[in-house]
Amino acid sequence: MSGAVATARPAPARRRPWRDPRRLALAVTIALFVAMSAAGGVLYEGFLSPQVFLNLFIDNAFLLVVAVGMTFVILTGGIDLSVGAVIAFSTVLLAALVERHGWHPLPAIAAVLALGTGFGALMGTLIQRYRLQPFVVTLAGMFLARGVATLVSVDSIDIAHPFHVAVANWRLPLGGGASLSAGALVALAVVAAGAMLAGMTRFGRSVYAIGGSEHSAVLMGLPVAATVVRVYALSGFCSALAGVLYTFYMLSGYSLHASGLELDAIAAVVIGGTLLAGGQGYVIGTVFGVLILGLIQTLIAFDGTLSSWWTKIAIGALLLVFCLLQRLLARLPARAGGRPGGA
Repeated sequence: MSGAVATARPAPARRRPWRDPRRLALAVTIALFVAMSAAGGVLYEGFLSPQVFLNLFIDNAFLLVVAVGMTFVILTGGIDLSVGAVIAFSTVLLAALVERHGWHPLPAIAAVLALGTGFGALMGTLIQRYRLQPFVVTLAGMFLARGVATLVSVDSIDIAHPFHVAVANWRLPLGGGASLSAGALVALAVVAAGAMLAGMTRFGRSVYAIGGSEHSAVLMGLPVAATVVRVYALSGFCSALAGVLYTFYMLSGYSLHASGLELDAIAAVVIGGTLLAGGQGYVIGTVFGVLILGLIQTLIAFDGTLSSWWTKIAIGALLLVFCLLQRLLARLPARAGGRPGGA
């Protein structure tokens, strides 16, 4: 040996993925869902049956679809207040085309989806091209869509077309008496497509980059303008599709359907761990956010003694807690930054 003193090199600190605020927020959401489910199972007999869980998807399929679109909007740092009104417009237009004008539901559905997508793209163009605030543009879109829905029909329109009724009543048996509706299957397909779009495509990377810093995204050469327009077009498409699912759920179209649903969608996205400032979040988190909202309604229904207004109270409390949690988690990287490996 050369006699040189060997210097022990410190072992590299292990990375701790759980310190990542994005994953930690998602973990908190999932843990809350599991805890609420376990509490329901202890308090109420039959609460943990498979059909009760599947009913969360059946009863909230339209909310799940619109929340996926809202996730992309919020990831860019925007907001879309028009989604509930677009759902109402979609339901009443679809019902009017089928029942009053003799259209088959399939071309009527295609027309509704095209209009919803175009409406979202128009709002996105106004936001991006003229640098208008998303809050103001989508608020105007909310009044416009709700007003046009009222012009189409003030009264509720029942849908009795055999095809529509057959799809509404169809169920996919899963064994043991459990089943899923067609609307729930469509919602799950939208979730899968949204997760792939966010995590495996250039469009998804651009969405996250814009939410992190739009100026930096421009300097990176990303198609910022086109991405913003496409995000709002996607939200419009999801809202129109949610309206279609709403007609299968209610078998009617009405200009007052989905009143306030935009707030439920925003709450589900935030509870699912997506930052309102943009740039962080997961579609799967939004799924659990929707399931938590549905679980609150189910717990109140099983109790039988509480008013339905407790649903809003519980959602409001959860929303405040998760907003505070986001602020706390946002400080973790700064605290961990001065230590090796973020330990």
